[in-house]
Amino acid sequence: MSDAIKSVDGAASLLDGKAAAALIDSRAQAGVEALSGPLGRAPCLAVVLVGEDPASHVYVRNKVKRTEASGMRSIEIKKPADLSEDALVAIVEDLNADPGVDGILVQMPLPDHIDSRRVIETIDPDKDVDGLTAASAGRLVQGAPGLRPCTPSGCVWLAREALGDLSGLHVVVIGRSILVGKPAGLLFLEQNCTVTLAHSRTKDLPGLCASADILVAAVGRPEMVKGEWIKPGATVLDVGINRIDAPERGEGKTRLVGDVNFEQAAQKAAFITPVPGGVGPMTIGFLLVNTVRAAAARSGLDYPAAVADL
Repeated sequence: MSDAIKSVDGAASLLDGKAAAALIDSRAQAGVEALSGPLGRAPCLAVVLVGEDPASHVYVRNKVKRTEASGMRSIEIKKPADLSEDALVAIVEDLNADPGVDGILVQMPLPDHIDSRRVIETIDPDKDVDGLTAASAGRLVQGAPGLRPCTPSGCVWLAREALGDLSGLHVVVIGRSILVGKPAGLLFLEQNCTVTLAHSRTKDLPGLCASADILVAAVGRPEMVKGEWIKPGATVLDVGINRIDAPERGEGKTRLVGDVNFEQAAQKAAFITPVPGGVGPMTIGFLLVNTVRAAAARSGLDYPAAVADL
């Protein structure tokens, strides 16, 4: 059994994102070691953070820590919330022009006065390690080589780790965002799955979900997916991270839950991701992998073997 799969008596086996991310990080590190000689330097990831959003600061801190642990060079640019849109675009353009930078990530969300789409589209697609530019999306749709969005890539990896060959399986993705839902559908199509992309206006959503061999919940509604929505033996990938009140822990306390009612779903599914500690840790792992891939592609080198099949 894979280190990423934790067997639980009488319930679904857990897909342990922390253990899985450690495996992905080690592969990224091996890719860094393989590339550093031919490149004459370590691959480099630049992260731009605007504002004081606490969750974003924690996330960026974790990104920097894991980037440096993999042996990469990390650039962290922090700016106040009143930074102008033009100034942020200029920062991205400078990073585009820097030959020593392989990957660029602008942490979302941005302050309300900044057009996120304009900023994203400023990123050089060959350095777009989040896979969010229109060029990256087009490459994904066409099946052309390119950088794929990190969270959906983590979902596919976990599903393959649990089930092996995914050909012919029915995947239902709840959510149609450009961050997760749409690219997840396309990535599972690449695995020869049959994919249904569902959303808030889908008719008989519970019935549709109950037909899924693999259910990806990425809708942002706490515990919306109930146990009766789950096909017996299905694999459930919960991308949601929602903070809810937890009065049982004391006044003013909160806790994190996913888009799936975990306790109910775990009694029906064969494999399930917990929240937290499921899909979330995979995102940074594939960010590192994408940076290694970007460094290789920009220099005309093949992907290192350690990351070629991820």
